[in-house]
Amino acid sequence: MKKFTPKGTITALATPFKSNGELDFNAFKKLIDFQIDNGVDAIAVCSTTGEGSLLTIKEKVALITQSVEHANGRVPIIVATGTHDTHETWDLTVLAKEHGAAAALIVTPYYVKPSQNYLFSHYGVIAEKVDIPIILYNVPGRTGVNMLPDTQIALAQAFPNIIATKEASGDLEQILALIRYAPDGFSVLSGDDAYTLPLLSVGAKGVISVISNYAPKRFSEMVNLALAGKFAKATEIHNELFELMSLNFIEPNPVPVKAAMSMLGLMKFMVRMPLNEMDPENKKLIKDALKKANIKLIK
Repeated sequence: MKKFTPKGTITALATPFKSNGELDFNAFKKLIDFQIDNGVDAIAVCSTTGEGSLLTIKEKVALITQSVEHANGRVPIIVATGTHDTHETWDLTVLAKEHGAAAALIVTPYYVKPSQNYLFSHYGVIAEKVDIPIILYNVPGRTGVNMLPDTQIALAQAFPNIIATKEASGDLEQILALIRYAPDGFSVLSGDDAYTLPLLSVGAKGVISVISNYAPKRFSEMVNLALAGKFAKATEIHNELFELMSLNFIEPNPVPVKAAMSMLGLMKFMVRMPLNEMDPENKKLIKDALKKANIKLIK
């Protein structure tokens, strides 16, 4: 297993579609270049922001292959492989490894609401069988289950290839406990853009970000400043981007971020049902916030 330490700004990349709903690989490659050119540390594909739960297995394999080949070692590619089913998650994680992913991002099984013991078994089986770095993903607002700090720490201690967690519980006390008691070498990553700066100030190592889809340079600058202990300047950027961080969730992710990206000329606005077109009033809020933050259209 190759050593990989997730840190800094990791973009949860939105998946571009053509007007007919098919994957737009030309736009996808341009987005990867845009991210790399603007200083992100890694890219996550097939994630929540990438509409991973609405992609077919064939489409996921295509996105994994294209992203790894096109990045060509310039940044690590992380693949979201988690599903509600342990065997399917296992299979997708194997595919991620076989196609050159640097790590697998595995969300807690959604809908079935497993106990903490079941969560330990779920991740343990995959970690034992697939020799790839694994990032836990805790987002109870989407999955219906909260993976407690004790469970995450136990997994990190039991399985050397469980190297990090994306914490999107929204529970600051829980995340602070994870940072405080995590074993050496285990990275706590913010799963919420707006919480990134405060979490970095107490020892988090980075973020898996939504806003970096369209503001990668400025958001990465904020993260790097904070990691260097330069919090005054980092706070200025945080405040400049804060309204957009919030608006990215005014409707279900990734509808708002794709709307912003389309306004900036990064992609066509296309999402898969049950996601749909954004409310015009909310779209205007995003457009106004982009102007206020001085994020310009790409020529």
